[in-house]
Amino acid sequence: MRSVRIGVDTGGTFTDVVAVDEQTGEILTTKTPSTPANPADGFLAGIAKLGELDVGSIVHGTTVATNQLLEDRIANLGFITTEGFEFILEIARQSVPDGYGNSYFWVKPPRIVPVHLVKTVGGRLDHLGNEVWPFSEEQAVEVARWFRAKNITAIGVCFLHSYANPEHERRMREVLWREHPEAVISLSSDVLREYREYERSVTTLVDAAVKPAMRGYIASLSTRLGQPFSVMKSNGGILSAREVVNQPITTVLSGPAAGALGAALIAATAGHRSVITLDGGGTSTDVAVVIDGEPSITTEGAIGRYPCKIPMIDIVTVGAGGGSIAWISPEGTLKVGPRSAGADPGPLCYGKGGTEVTVTDAHVFLGRIPPHLLGGEIPLNADAARTGIEGLADKLGLSPERTATGILEISAFNQSNAIRQLTVKRGLDVRDFPLVTFGGSGPLLACRLIDILGLPSVVIPRDPGNVSAFGLLTVDVKNDYVRTYVTRDLSLGKAAEIFHDLEHQAGEALDREGFDDPVYVRSADLRYYGQGYEVRVPAPAGEIDGDWHAQVIDRFHQAHEKLYGYAYRDDPRHGVEWVNLRVSGVGPITRPTLRPLDKPGPGATAVRPVHFDETRDTPIHQRAALGAGAKVSGPAVIEEYGSTIPVHPGFTAMVDTYGNVEIKRD
Repeated sequence: MRSVRIGVDTGGTFTDVVAVDEQTGEILTTKTPSTPANPADGFLAGIAKLGELDVGSIVHGTTVATNQLLEDRIANLGFITTEGFEFILEIARQSVPDGYGNSYFWVKPPRIVPVHLVKTVGGRLDHLGNEVWPFSEEQAVEVARWFRAKNITAIGVCFLHSYANPEHERRMREVLWREHPEAVISLSSDVLREYREYERSVTTLVDAAVKPAMRGYIASLSTRLGQPFSVMKSNGGILSAREVVNQPITTVLSGPAAGALGAALIAATAGHRSVITLDGGGTSTDVAVVIDGEPSITTEGAIGRYPCKIPMIDIVTVGAGGGSIAWISPEGTLKVGPRSAGADPGPLCYGKGGTEVTVTDAHVFLGRIPPHLLGGEIPLNADAARTGIEGLADKLGLSPERTATGILEISAFNQSNAIRQLTVKRGLDVRDFPLVTFGGSGPLLACRLIDILGLPSVVIPRDPGNVSAFGLLTVDVKNDYVRTYVTRDLSLGKAAEIFHDLEHQAGEALDREGFDDPVYVRSADLRYYGQGYEVRVPAPAGEIDGDWHAQVIDRFHQAHEKLYGYAYRDDPRHGVEWVNLRVSGVGPITRPTLRPLDKPGPGATAVRPVHFDETRDTPIHQRAALGAGAKVSGPAVIEEYGSTIPVHPGFTAMVDTYGNVEIKRD
């Protein structure tokens, strides 16, 4: 029996499964509908479809924490903070979304914890961690008993300046353990040991909010699976399930992060080191930028309306998937998304009770996808899609073909706007980057995105619907640690002390994961004195001496100039201030090797009516029958098990050595 490593990515519509044979490197893929009521059902059904295998290890990309936050399913959550700071969540930040032109219309959303569930405890530290006045054990006991009486079982604790000294928070946790043993507790000094009280508070509360659901899900899945497994983290690493339940906030971009990493490896193998990745699913589209083989990392991310300052792959998500619903605004204009029909009931063509037209229905109506999904496992009702499109067209006063084309055009512009957010807004020229598009619906709008954005090409990997699950098998074990230390004169001894402490923490965690020879990656956040936000730069490994210090400063000047167009390298009036020191502890794994394309398989070219600029009989190619060097000119459609590639008139698709399809305008 073959020994395999398995990656399972649970999406909003489908659960994708990839297995890699550890001896031969052969890759097996499959998909199954997701089960939103209990994601574990789809997880186990997907593994069962692979058949009898000797499973060596399993890595899981989960949306349990993400969906809870996006759907605002947060209840029974309490907050404990420093006396006098009970309104920290209300004060928040001065910035208004979409700029101050929006300030007259913007209504501040409800806080993650309402004021009546915020309690304070006496005690105070200064910014260096020195105790100004002692922790009030008496108030701590009173607060713990109050939460117990109210049956508040998820509690976040964030005391002022606990990033410099966690002692008061740890004493609060001991009181909660003693007085309220049912409580699930998150300390800010464990979740995010970094300054800026509002972001640290919200990040800690998000961790506490998702802990109960994640612990329940992981425990249930572990019991049913009967073996250990790992979970994908937002930072581009993985962690064992037994460890991740202690820091569930690290999983909030679990699946999208895996997709970006898998696409980065596939693109690099094909000779593209810097690309944009687009993961089009049934519910949403996730976009990331890969530069020199590495996806961009940010600590300024957010999930829904909640800022999360944990390190995560820089991903923009829009509600533009195959299940996105087309609707008419009160002004009478056609809109698409962000609401989605999801997996249940799904689009009209699923025949499972859906009542609204979706992007998938438009593709079916125009003939751009076959009358079935997953090789025939999910038959599609083209008549239901036609009836829905015609009804929508009557309301708009358009022909059904123009209505369906308009739905796809709006969806393409929604995706292109997400790409612009990660490129144009960050000073990158989108025309310099090929687009790697994957996911079940990702390749469907490839040609339109080339025209809208001026892309040089679009690369579509083999089995595009399973790239996120494949990405799970390319990921190292990774933990991130940070310490705020604000100074304009960083002593080498203090820097060595902090980095040594962070590396010690990382080493202990990796030792629990079974890694004897970990890799430590240092970085630092710096700014010009007086600035409000920092720039992160890599810091060299090895001895911390004068040369090390000079290298980091020089990298900061370079990075600042690249980001903002200027630097104060030779201006003594603008000193450099150190803010955060960081260490990532990495436990390397053996990545699967992508093999060149085998000989093409059998598969005759068929013909069916497809509408692009007009409806005409169009060649339908089976992707498995296209060998390396094969060329397909549009109009045409290329079909495979998990996805479909419409090739519009005026475009050509070429198959490369590794089986990727690259589309360019003629």
